[in-house]
Amino acid sequence: MDYRSIPAMFLADAPGLDFLNSIATPVDEPVDWIGDGEGLLSWLEQARLVPVEVLAHMRSHVAPAELDEVAAKARGLREWFRAFVQKRKGRPLSAKDLSELDALNRVLQRDEQHGVIVADANAASGFAYGMQRRWPTAESLLMPIVEALAKLVCEEDFTYVKACEGPSCTLLFADHTRGHARRWCSMAICGNRAKVAAHRARLREGKA
Repeated sequence: MDYRSIPAMFLADAPGLDFLNSIATPVDEPVDWIGDGEGLLSWLEQARLVPVEVLAHMRSHVAPAELDEVAAKARGLREWFRAFVQKRKGRPLSAKDLSELDALNRVLQRDEQHGVIVADANAASGFAYGMQRRWPTAESLLMPIVEALAKLVCEEDFTYVKACEGPSCTLLFADHTRGHARRWCSMAICGNRAKVAAHRARLREGKA
């Protein structure tokens, strides 16, 4: 199914996991929202990870083949990090897991961010200190993704990183619900499918 025919899914309650969910099967056929360069730009825009003016510049100044190459790197990063998460979800991370994150640290070292003073009406001084990123190449589009993955590792309790219980669902999410009882990527999708399946099973049992 073409990624242009359906909006990307942001159900994980954690940007790093939303990136892993950029390939999924929302209906019957799998959709890869970063299957090519334009798909990557579209997904980054929907995820609000890159300013729209930066994306417009990339569209007009970078060759499609180069964007396709960056999208391929993003897919490789996605599947590498998916394996890391799948192996460790449901338990807290430990210091020994750090060695497996060297690939993220190597990419983070290439990031071009700097501090900047900006106007802030909510601050007593009227100013605030923030970070601003430069976007010198198409590959710099990977930086906010890597940052989201790093923040997932550092800020989420992996005890509550879960896989949807839908039989054919591949989506992951961070369970921030009270009591950590979340089971589905979405009640409107897999939760509803489970209810329908349970209802049909009860009807079959009643007939039997």
